[in-house]
Amino acid sequence: MRPHDLHPADAATESGLASRRGEGLEQDLPLEQELLRLIEESREQAAEDPFRNPVLAVTLAITRRFDRGEIGEDDLDALFPLLRAQSLASRAERLRAYVGLDRDAAAASDTRMAARLVAAVPHRQGDFESFRDIVGRTGFAVVFTAHPTFGMPRAVAALIAQAASEVDRPARAALVTRAAGHSTRPDPKISLDDEFEQACVAANHGRTALDGFNAALLDAARARWPDRWTELVPKPFAIASWVGCDTDGRTDIGWWDTVRYRLESKRMQLDRVMRDLPQVPATQVVRDLTGGALAAVNRQLAVAPRLGTKPSLEAVHRFALALIIERERAQTDSGAILAGLAGAIGGLDSDADKRSVALLRSGIATHGLSNALPHFRLNASQIHNAVRRVTDLEGEPTDAAQRRSHLASIHALLNDVQAVDVDFGALAAERASAARLMMTITQILKHVDGSHPVRFLIAETETGYTLLAALWLARHYGIADKVEITPLFETASALEQGVRVLDDALRNPHWRQYLKRIGRLTVQFGYSDSGRYVGQLAASFWIERLRLRITELMVQNDLTGVELAIFDTHGESIGRGAHPTSLRDRLAYLAPEDARRRNRNASIRVRLESSFQGSDGYLMFGTLPLAQATVERIAEHVFAFDVADDDSFADYVLSDPASGADETDDPIYAEPDFAAEFFTVVRQDMETLVDDAGYAALLGTFGPSLLDRTGSRPVARQTDGGGPTMITHPRQMRAIPNNAILQQLGFLANSLHGVGRAAGRTPDLFRDMRRDSVRFSRAFRMVQHAASVSDLDVLRAYIDTLDPAVWLERARRTQRDGRREELVVIANALDRLRLAPDLRHLFGQLTCDWLSLQVAAPDLGRMSARLTLLHAIRLALIHRIWFLAVHIPGFRPQSGISREALIERFLRLDIDGCLTLLEDIFPITPDPTLGLNFGEPAGPRDVGTYETEHRTLFEPIRRSFQRVREISGMIQHEVGAFG
Repeated sequence: MRPHDLHPADAATESGLASRRGEGLEQDLPLEQELLRLIEESREQAAEDPFRNPVLAVTLAITRRFDRGEIGEDDLDALFPLLRAQSLASRAERLRAYVGLDRDAAAASDTRMAARLVAAVPHRQGDFESFRDIVGRTGFAVVFTAHPTFGMPRAVAALIAQAASEVDRPARAALVTRAAGHSTRPDPKISLDDEFEQACVAANHGRTALDGFNAALLDAARARWPDRWTELVPKPFAIASWVGCDTDGRTDIGWWDTVRYRLESKRMQLDRVMRDLPQVPATQVVRDLTGGALAAVNRQLAVAPRLGTKPSLEAVHRFALALIIERERAQTDSGAILAGLAGAIGGLDSDADKRSVALLRSGIATHGLSNALPHFRLNASQIHNAVRRVTDLEGEPTDAAQRRSHLASIHALLNDVQAVDVDFGALAAERASAARLMMTITQILKHVDGSHPVRFLIAETETGYTLLAALWLARHYGIADKVEITPLFETASALEQGVRVLDDALRNPHWRQYLKRIGRLTVQFGYSDSGRYVGQLAASFWIERLRLRITELMVQNDLTGVELAIFDTHGESIGRGAHPTSLRDRLAYLAPEDARRRNRNASIRVRLESSFQGSDGYLMFGTLPLAQATVERIAEHVFAFDVADDDSFADYVLSDPASGADETDDPIYAEPDFAAEFFTVVRQDMETLVDDAGYAALLGTFGPSLLDRTGSRPVARQTDGGGPTMITHPRQMRAIPNNAILQQLGFLANSLHGVGRAAGRTPDLFRDMRRDSVRFSRAFRMVQHAASVSDLDVLRAYIDTLDPAVWLERARRTQRDGRREELVVIANALDRLRLAPDLRHLFGQLTCDWLSLQVAAPDLGRMSARLTLLHAIRLALIHRIWFLAVHIPGFRPQSGISREALIERFLRLDIDGCLTLLEDIFPITPDPTLGLNFGEPAGPRDVGTYETEHRTLFEPIRRSFQRVREISGMIQHEVGAFG
C-alpha cells in the first residue's frame, strides 16, 4: 500500500487547476467561487435528501480534488489570502460599527456627551457644585486583563484597528490586504512582557481618550462657568489593568516581575506629565519634581530583573536596595505633584495652558502615579492556605459542617491581629503565595505608589470566611486601609450563594468597620465559567439577580453611604458574556437599567467596571479614534440618568421594532415567574449537557489541537505516555479553550442549548417578551448571533469524522486504489477510542433542542457559506493528515509508544508531538558514529536515513496541519473573537 500522495493519480501535479472536472464545477471559475457554489448546491441537495450531510459531502469533494491533483498546495496558498482578506475586512467593518465611529463622525460637538452633560445641569444656585460632584467621582473603569485570548498576531491586530479607524474605504481595503498577507495564527511565543506591552498600547490610547473627554468637559464648563472652571478635577472614568498582577493559577510570575511592571506603569505616568506640561515658569516646580522622580524610576528599572531570568539573590537584593535608596526622589504618593499642578494653574495666563495642567491634574487624581490602576488577583484556596498556618482548624472552609467554626476562628484572629514589618528579605523568603502577594502589595504601596487603594480580587470565593481571612492578611501586613478585597462570583454555586457569602462577612463587625473605613464594597462577576456551566443567557439572569440582592443587603445593613463597585469580568465572545450587537448593547447587557435604577433609588453610588481582554478586547483601544468612540459610548451609558436621552430602543433588532417597547417599564420584571422558569430550564439543560460524556468527548478529542497557544499561561498537562490528556469532563479545561473549541466545531452550545425547550414551554409569552422587553430581547440577540455562526451540519461533520461506521461505509464504496485499506485502518483506530456512541447521543440532545428553538424563533439566521467552506476545507485537510498517517512504517515501541498508539494520537491531532517522536524514530541525518573506529569490531547499527518518509509523509502532514491551524484563525475572525 502506498501513501495517497504517491498514487499515480497524484503524479499530474499538486498545483495546477487546469484539469478540474466533476462535481458540477466549471473550469473557468476561480477556486473560491467554485467551492462556495459547491457549498450552496450541497445545501440545496440536503434539503431534498435528509440523509445527506452537505458539509461532509463538500469535504469529500475537496478530498477527491486533493487526490487527483486538481487542488494542490499552491492553490491553497493562493486561496487562503483571499479568504483571510474577506474575514478580516468583515472584522474591521464590524469593529467600526460596534464602537459607533460613523455615528461620531456625523455628530456635532454640542451633541456629544460632555457638552450635553453640562447643558443638562439646571441653571440654579449650586449648579456648579452639582456638576463638580457628577464628574468628580469615577463612575466607570476600563480594565485590561491578560486572559490567554491573544488569538491573532500583534501586527494583524494593529492593521485591523487601523482599517476600522480609516474613513476612506480604499485606504481601509489596502490595510486589510496588508493584514491578509500575514498569518492569522497568533504570534508563536507570547510572553507576559508581550501581553504587558500590548496592554500598555491600549491603556495609552485609553488615557489619551479620557483626556479628550475631560477636555471637552472643561471646555463646556468654561463656557458656562468662566470664573470657576479651573476648580474642576474631572475624573469620571479610569483605566486599570491586572497584567503582571494576576497570580491565580500561576507560579511563573515573581514578585520582582510584578514590582517591575508597576514601575513601568509609573514611568509612563511621569512621562505623560513631562510631555504634556506647558513649558512656562509657573510649571517649573512641578517639572523639576516630576523630572527628578522620572530619573529615579529609570535608575530603579535599570537594575530590575527581567521576566523569566530567575534572578539570583544578589540581583534581587540589588533591586530592593534601588527601590529603597531612590524612594524619596521617585515619589511614592501623588500628593506633591498634585499640589504642584494646582499651584501652577493659578500662575498661568492662557486658558490653553490652564486646560493642559487641569487635564494632567485629573489624570493623576484618578490614577495616582500609575498609567493604569493595578488589580491583583489570586485564588480563594491560596488565601485559605496562607491563614491555615495560624489556625488549629482542619478541613475546608467551604464545608457547610465547619462553616461556623471557621467563621468563629477567623473572628478571634481578627480581634488580636497585629501588623508586622515587611521588608524585601521577608518577601524573598515567603513561600505561601497569598502571603507573598499581600507582602508584594505592601512593598508596592510603600516604595512605588501608595496614592490609591489597590484592588485585591479573589477567584472562586464561596464563603464569607475567605473575605475575613483576606482582611486578616491585610491587617497582618498593615495595609487594610489600602486594599479593596473583592470576591469573584462566577460558578453556579457562587452566584446562588453570593448573598450568603457577603452576609456572613457583614455579620462580622471587623468587616463592617473595614467597609465603612475604605468606603467601598467591591464585587466581581464572572461570565466565563458561569456561562459554560449554566448557559450564557441563564448566567446573565443569575448575575442580575445577585446584583439586585446585593443592593437589598446593603440597604438592610445601613451601607447606603458606601459605594458599590461592580467589576464585570467577561470575555470578548458571546459565550463569555460580550454582547455582539454594539458596545452600547454590551454595556447595557452587563448593567441592566432596572438594576441601576434600583441602586439610584436606594441612594447607593455605583462604580461600574468592565474587562477588555486580550487581542479582541484591546482592539477597541487599538487606535485613538477607536478609543475615543469607546469612551463616548461608555459616557453615554454612565450618564444615561443625568442626561435626558432619546429612546434608544430603535437600535435593537426585534421581531417587531414598532411595538413601542419601553426600557423604563420592562415587562420582564412584571413576569418574574416567566423569567425564573425560562432561565432555570436553560440552566438545567446546560448542566445536563456539561455532565454528558459525549460533550467531554466533543471538546476533548481533537478540539484542543485545533487551537494555538494564545497567551503566556503554562500549557495543558500531558499524559504519562505522552500526548494530550484525554478530557473526561469540561471542568478539566479552562473556560477560554472550552468556548474556543465550540466556535471551532461550528456550534456554540453554551449560548444556544436549553433555549429551545425553555421557549417552547410558553411560546406566546416568549414571543411577547422578544417583542416588548428590552432586557429580554437584548439577551436573545446573543442567541441570534450564536445561531448565525453555528450549524448542526458542520457539527455533525466533525462528529461523523470520529465515527468508525462512517469510515467503513466509505470503505465499502470507494473505488480509489489503496483507499479502502486506509479507511479501514482509520476506522479501526477510531473504534478503539470508543467515542461514537456518546457523540451520537450528544448530537441527538443538541438537535432536539435546536428544533424547538427553530419553532419558537423561525427568524434565526444561518452560518454563512464562507464560514461553512472554511470548516469543509479544514475537515478535508484533517482527513488528508489521517490518510498519510496510516502509511507510517512499523517500528519497535519507543518511549512507551507503539505504532497503534501513535496512530490514535494522530487521530486526536497531536501532530507536533507525533512528528517530534517520528523524527527520533526515523532520523533524517546519518548516525554520527558511522566511520569512527572504536577499537573493536563494529556492532549493528542503522546505516540508512529516512529522507523518503520525511518528504512524502512527515512534511506533508506538517504543512497540512499548519493549514488546519491557519483556518482556525480565520474562523476566529468570522465568529468575532477567540474563546
